[in-house]
Amino acid sequence: MTRGSGTLWGVGLGPGDPELVTVKAAKVIAAADVVAYHSARHGRSIARAIAEPYLRDGQIEEHLVYPVTTETAQHPGGYAGAMEDFYRESAERIAAHLDAGRDVALLAEGDPLFYSSYMHMHTRLTERFEAVIVPGVTSVSAASAAVSTPLVQGDQVLTILPGTLPAAELERRLADTDAAVIMKLGRSYPHVRQALSAAGRLGDAYYVERASTSTQRVLPAADVDDASVPYFALTMLAGRSRPPAAPGSVSVVGLGPGDTAWMTPQSRRELAEATDLIGYGPYLDRVVTRGGQTRHPSDNTDEPARARLACMLAEQGRAVAVVSSGDPGVFAMATAVLEEAKQWPGVEVRVIPAMTAAQAVASRVGAPLGHDYAVISLSDRLKPWDVIARRLTAAASADMVLAVYNPASKTRTWQVGAMKDLLLEHRDPGTPVVIGRDVSGPAESVTVVRLADLDPADVDMRCLLIVGSSQTQWYSGDGTDRVFTPRRYPQV
Repeated sequence: MTRGSGTLWGVGLGPGDPELVTVKAAKVIAAADVVAYHSARHGRSIARAIAEPYLRDGQIEEHLVYPVTTETAQHPGGYAGAMEDFYRESAERIAAHLDAGRDVALLAEGDPLFYSSYMHMHTRLTERFEAVIVPGVTSVSAASAAVSTPLVQGDQVLTILPGTLPAAELERRLADTDAAVIMKLGRSYPHVRQALSAAGRLGDAYYVERASTSTQRVLPAADVDDASVPYFALTMLAGRSRPPAAPGSVSVVGLGPGDTAWMTPQSRRELAEATDLIGYGPYLDRVVTRGGQTRHPSDNTDEPARARLACMLAEQGRAVAVVSSGDPGVFAMATAVLEEAKQWPGVEVRVIPAMTAAQAVASRVGAPLGHDYAVISLSDRLKPWDVIARRLTAAASADMVLAVYNPASKTRTWQVGAMKDLLLEHRDPGTPVVIGRDVSGPAESVTVVRLADLDPADVDMRCLLIVGSSQTQWYSGDGTDRVFTPRRYPQV
């Protein structure tokens, strides 16, 4: 920090009503040697108008006028170049006052660190000068007050979105939240309306313009004239209880391989809307339970019992979600539920897809599944070993990459060795084998070995194996194993 310099105060003014300026903000504004504020080229500063009751005679005012207000500019660097020069020059003007020992109150509508121009000055000045933030009431709170509606309650989730996002991205995020506020409207409003409509939430949305000011407008978002929307407007979706899924239904929901970031928004919605959650205990532990939901954990070998319970509850009018790790249709619960549902004609079954364990393991080393591949389970609990052996031999002789599920367990210890012997009849000993254990989980490990060096003792039930074809390539770069199978196969 510069010794003897002034202090930069980032002062939040609230949403527009001067009476919503905090007591601290009013004191800082009145005490400051310099008051700085932004405006468009017309020169009328909203920030100064809000702060005017708290200004005093003799203060220096720094009026920072934006060179452009849209993304078109005559500057050689375009809009970004014009704004970069503006922020740099504005920071130099403020720095000159701070160097001279003057305290500067830089005004910001709302809160200084919430979608505010103040942040551009903060990042440029705080390496040299002390900065103090005075928080302000945001337009989000003002809009909620304007419609006299709670934004969120209980464990509902609020999402703040800029209206400048593409409509498809807005739609995705709106569908995945309980409550939302969309800011920065203006010319963005047509595609904001489109996103609200596509998400099925336009009828629930309020439009609030210039909240807390004398020109405040509040009306249903569907009734807004697109051409009349200013930048200082927002759309608000108050929190709502998630609608229950269709009664008398079962959704078989894929959780993905482990990391919650890999779970799809559709899976999260299905889980949130269910009245009952059924699944293997450790998988259910990955699901956040909401109020009113009932959990039904069970052992990993009770798949028919789980499916029967799901159909029984659905017949009673419950909305049931049966969870599976990975994708529910890949060696998982979808088959068991559909098989059981044949006996329950009134029960609707929906399968909600997810990322598979094979995809997750493959991603850790590159693209071993980049060409044709077969997916095989080594478990002989539900099918005889001679069937598995024939399928391994067929896939190996066809030179297909293999994704091998359920390779071993506490009671199945010899199958990996038997598979290795079969494959070596068709594959080069140097063929890469990827061993992925607990991928995306806390105990993740991924190794690559030669087929000839595959040790069954290194493989357990938490592993998935990917065995390359004759074309699969393996190399190390920066200490990391990279494996890929080219898309082009050589002509025979």
